[in-house]
Amino acid sequence: MKTRLVTTIAALCFAVILSAQPQQRQRRAPQPTDYPGAHDPVVAFCDGKYYVFTTGFRVGIMESEDMKVWTPIGSVLEETPEWAQKYAPGYRGHTWAPDIFYHNGTWYLYYSCSAFGKNTSAIGVATNKTLNPKSPDYKWVDQGEVVHSIPGRDNWNAIDPNVVVDENGVGWMSFGSFWGGIKMVKLDETLTRIAQPEEWYGLCYRPKGTLPSYDEPDTAIKPDPRGELFDPGEGAVEAPFLFKKGNYWYLFVSYDLCCRGEKSTYKVVVGRSEKITGPYYDKKGVSLMEGGGTIVVEGNKQYAGVGHSATATFNGKDYLFFHGYDMTRASQAHLLIREISWTEDLWPKVTL
Repeated sequence: MKTRLVTTIAALCFAVILSAQPQQRQRRAPQPTDYPGAHDPVVAFCDGKYYVFTTGFRVGIMESEDMKVWTPIGSVLEETPEWAQKYAPGYRGHTWAPDIFYHNGTWYLYYSCSAFGKNTSAIGVATNKTLNPKSPDYKWVDQGEVVHSIPGRDNWNAIDPNVVVDENGVGWMSFGSFWGGIKMVKLDETLTRIAQPEEWYGLCYRPKGTLPSYDEPDTAIKPDPRGELFDPGEGAVEAPFLFKKGNYWYLFVSYDLCCRGEKSTYKVVVGRSEKITGPYYDKKGVSLMEGGGTIVVEGNKQYAGVGHSATATFNGKDYLFFHGYDMTRASQAHLLIREISWTEDLWPKVTL
């Protein structure tokens, strides 16, 4: 009886000790969703699944079997690249606007490291043999910097990369830039560095006076308090994406203001050219270097700030992947996928 009593008391004391211990919070496993939150999506297909890469901590990844239900599966970068600190002081892993590209058996994941509102920015690249995390070959290897901007020298930002290979097997990176317009630079055969001698082109620029919304106090961009200057009189343009269809290269870009919830004025516009280096013209024949651009998709009563698009072809259909702020969901940015239709004279159309 005494032994049983001692055992009971000991058990009760142990239970009290356990209850006094701080409880470990159980991390909830990522849940599949048919309407995921996302910023700046880009998509690829590998081993029977679709993969979307987004702005986020070290580049977020989601997978899907049908482009309808998506499951978060982690990040690309295991740790914050040390080299990025040099060009984006204070950078701690929040990585902007990735691009995914497959070439000669290798996947290339390009990403932006930038201080918000400053042109202290850089574009890096990581490589992998597969996008399938269950494959024994799955491992992202960071290859370092591709291009960076220097305040006082450059009037552009090294953000929002997009890489393509042209008909001659030459690699090109378009990027930029919010202010200063969209740039394009030739890459070397590794697709991880700028080719020498350097070859640069301007693809899109919005001159002063093309963005009246900058005059509105609630949407105006203020100069950075640390002294970095940019001219908000220039029209905002960023997020280039090049897509070949028939005899034309199409340049999709996002105009106006992102990341302001219901006040976002982002929209996707397009121009086209028979040469990848341009010049690109809209449907009215206006050059994108002079503020032209034919609207592909813009906000409506449900969505604001629709933009930062990527284009892909799956099973013979062309799709536009982009984000938009859903006014019925507390103005949260969500992944939007729409099929592209083409007019008789080969201009893209998207119904939101």
